[in-house]
Amino acid sequence: MANSPQAKKRARQNERRFAVNKARRSRIRTFLRKVEEAIASGDQSAAKDALRSAQPELMRGVTKGVVHKNTASRKISRLSARVKALAA
Repeated sequence: MANSPQAKKRARQNERRFAVNKARRSRIRTFLRKVEEAIASGDQSAAKDALRSAQPELMRGVTKGVVHKNTASRKISRLSARVKALAA
């Protein structure tokens, strides 16, 4: 348990930051799930739109430190390849 005032403050800040990060991570997952569902339905235009809206959300997660840059790039790359494959 935190004893010094600065350790107590740090604990409070960590709780708040954890809540914010958790919400942001959840929001990113929701956007990714929408892309996955659009791909599963086979509708390329819906999948493109979902991917277009998911990309900035993922990259915002990178700037906020929730997701690693390479992880976000990998996810976007793989999803866009799958959306592109729907045309064939």
